[in-house]
Amino acid sequence: MDGKSLRVLLVEDLEDDAALIRRHIVRGGYHVDLERVDTAQGFKDALMRPGWDVIITDHNLPSFSSEAALALVKDAGLDVPVIIVSGSIGEEIAVAAMKAGASDYVMKGNLARLLPAIERELREAAMRRDHRKAEETIRHMAFHDHLTGLANRSHFEQRLEEVLEDARRWETHHALLYLDLDQFKVVNDTCGHLAGDQMLRQLSLLLREHVRESDTLARLGGDEFGILLEGCSTERAQQIAQQYLKVLNDFRFSWSGKSFAIGGSIGLVAINVDSPTAQDLMRNADMACYAAKDQGRNRIQIYSDEDRELLRRQHEMQWVTRINWALEHERFSLFWQRIDALQQDRAPSCCEILIRLRDESGGLVAPGAFLPAAERYNLAPAIDRCVVRNLLRQIKRGDVPQAQVFFVNISGATLNDEGFFAFLRQELRDAGLPPSTLCLEITETAAIANLSRAVEFIEGIRAEGCRFALDDFGAGLSSFSYLKSIPVDYLKIDGAFVRDILDDPMDYAIVESINRIGHVVGIKTIAEFVETEAIRKELVRLQLDYAQGFGIHRPEALASAQAGQTTIGVR
Repeated sequence: MDGKSLRVLLVEDLEDDAALIRRHIVRGGYHVDLERVDTAQGFKDALMRPGWDVIITDHNLPSFSSEAALALVKDAGLDVPVIIVSGSIGEEIAVAAMKAGASDYVMKGNLARLLPAIERELREAAMRRDHRKAEETIRHMAFHDHLTGLANRSHFEQRLEEVLEDARRWETHHALLYLDLDQFKVVNDTCGHLAGDQMLRQLSLLLREHVRESDTLARLGGDEFGILLEGCSTERAQQIAQQYLKVLNDFRFSWSGKSFAIGGSIGLVAINVDSPTAQDLMRNADMACYAAKDQGRNRIQIYSDEDRELLRRQHEMQWVTRINWALEHERFSLFWQRIDALQQDRAPSCCEILIRLRDESGGLVAPGAFLPAAERYNLAPAIDRCVVRNLLRQIKRGDVPQAQVFFVNISGATLNDEGFFAFLRQELRDAGLPPSTLCLEITETAAIANLSRAVEFIEGIRAEGCRFALDDFGAGLSSFSYLKSIPVDYLKIDGAFVRDILDDPMDYAIVESINRIGHVVGIKTIAEFVETEAIRKELVRLQLDYAQGFGIHRPEALASAQAGQTTIGVR
């Protein structure tokens, strides 16, 4: 509807009645574009023409009824108000018509009701259109990148799952390209993030021009893009990847009088009946892309299983450089997560420290990305010291939550760090804090791998006055018997057992057993991965001592903690 104009499709066999209906609408101030039909075929033909604002139909023409008209509107999938105008219609028939989809019915002897009914239905139709538009916007935002308008990572991974299923079911062949820009950081550092965003928009439009209709182009994050090539052999995918490299090489980005050549590196993974999971495919493509960068950039690396170890090591070596840079420039940030006491006693307030690496562009990198490389190349002890040092200094400054015990993860490699005790002693002395402020924790798997050294280390830590916790307990499937020889203060029950405790009797029994045996030997228990209030209540009933997880508190930056809080957790 445009202003006060109204397009009306009228099903009526009497011209006088049609004229009367028109006059009533015109009196309401509308310019009426009315088309009258009186047969089923004429109505069908009219429905094919778009733009009707309202449909008005007589109840019972000699060869056509309102029920038939409603059925045709429904079959056409139209959201147009249908108002029945009849000389006589019983209550039962009116109710049946409303159930069939009629918006209202008006007696011909009371046409004064017609215009209010039309205007009400027009308002409701507009509200439905607005609602649908809002839903479409929300759906688009859920599956598209807000900056470039391309598919986002979530949508891309969903399409990858579908393509992988097709390959397994029908033995078809597809390919995945993982594209990483080579000079994006230069643009960001030289001209700022506004320039970087504009460059990504321009490049996205350019890449989109070269995507086949059947393929999926997505921005996976930062300066990384994914292209899913359906029905495509590895040989053909390599040719397409080469075309994308040419597009990148030919592209020049200009900003404030400066011009930048971008370039890129591409990892290519074949998708077929023997392919691994979608997650593995993404990981393999990422590794292949990093390998392409390591070999000089501006090239394509085709992933093969034989390259797995080499690519993994290449990927880790990149992290070695970045970790050393982060240590040198103090780029590790501390986060905290509350650990709540579950029983009504005087248990100390506790928290676990989590670490993030702030990368070159200021983004936060989760520990799962860099800790494997840190542990393999013996950088984990340096990270452990960095965490302890920074935490104690922040506690001394008073810009942390008020907790009595801060849990800090340490690596298995730190067990063999002969200088760690002297370091810890000195840091505690410099901070002027009681040793009981710290509770160091190590995974059960790392402790059991070198049990005698672990016991010696834990005894030394506790002799300094610190506390100790065994993390991820249960994951190692070890015997309970060694708990008698390991002098720990806390057992943190592996979250894999906790998260399904309400649905899996085996997980329930494991949690119950660990808690009971822990209490027998005088150890406090902490349940990890507590994600719902229902799980928390069940843990209270089981008499566990503490709970930790997103259902308790989501991690937040330690530096932003507000003074005056009394219960906290850090992980």
